[in-house]
Amino acid sequence: MTVSLDKQTDEERRRDRAAAIEDFGNRFLQGPNQDLLQDMLVTIARLARDEADRGDIKLLHKSLAELRYALKVFAPYGQTRKVTIFGSSRTPEDHPDYQQAVLFARKMCESGWMVITGAGDGIMKAGHGGAGREASFGVAIRLPFEQKTNTIIADDSKLVNFRYFFTRKLMFVKEASTIVLFPGGFGTQDEGFEALTLIQTGKASLIPVVMLEQPGGTYWLQWRAYVVAELLRTGMINEQDMSLFRITDDADVAVREVLQFYRVYHSMRYVGEHLVLRLLRPISDATLERLNDEFGEILETGRIEQCSILPEENGECPDYPRLRLHFDRKSCGRLRRLFDVVNEEPEAPV
Repeated sequence: MTVSLDKQTDEERRRDRAAAIEDFGNRFLQGPNQDLLQDMLVTIARLARDEADRGDIKLLHKSLAELRYALKVFAPYGQTRKVTIFGSSRTPEDHPDYQQAVLFARKMCESGWMVITGAGDGIMKAGHGGAGREASFGVAIRLPFEQKTNTIIADDSKLVNFRYFFTRKLMFVKEASTIVLFPGGFGTQDEGFEALTLIQTGKASLIPVVMLEQPGGTYWLQWRAYVVAELLRTGMINEQDMSLFRITDDADVAVREVLQFYRVYHSMRYVGEHLVLRLLRPISDATLERLNDEFGEILETGRIEQCSILPEENGECPDYPRLRLHFDRKSCGRLRRLFDVVNEEPEAPV
């Protein structure tokens, strides 16, 4: 006997909805991520059930659509490390900061990296100019004034235009293996503080954050003086948080800071309660002992141990040795210093 829709109970509607979603998923959402895609359909069904405001649904729809497209654009270059460069769109091309940005981006490109900028003029154009169009990504924002796509990245297939700042910021941080900031206005300050906040709170992986400017410049030194006087002095941040960034006026120093960070260290992820650090080569017993001696206070329990790939890692980076530690998830400045010690590991004898 068929039950008419208007006489269905809530439980019957729930079962029918779940069956329809499962049927759609089984037919069209095949692959290893089928379960997550089906969960997304459930979320859509719940939005309908909640009678969500049309404006809210449009926000979710547009956000998901532009993130999907951005992920598609970046996907073919997933194995190439990228540096996100922030800085003012108003910096003229004859300014020393502009020339420093060109120099830094060119040196990073020569080291095999690609560059991400906001695709505007000023420092953003300098980053693209140094790296060249082929090694550049543009992550643009649609604004009613000021912002326009620079001539280097315009019409390139690696240019993504965003409606929302929050989706754009997500791509800036997600795709970057380092962040380098040049002098800029409110936007640069916002992007710098947000990146530091994400790293400080463990919501983003540890990456190098470098503040770079013209030789002899004072922009970042004055910024640091404010941070020390008004944030560190008053206890709003800890001394260890000062290890999360590096200030320099030398492009070569900035490049070395970035490349040194990835000299031995490769990547990180959490597996259950443990933080797993993937390394390009094993560290010595002496270095391992030093890590346990110097950084034992950042562990919840146990010791720092070397290990091989764990089953929960689903085959990621299978040949890389690992360090496993029960990190307290709050001492990110000290963890940054631990990375420095790991990367000081001498080359293995031939």
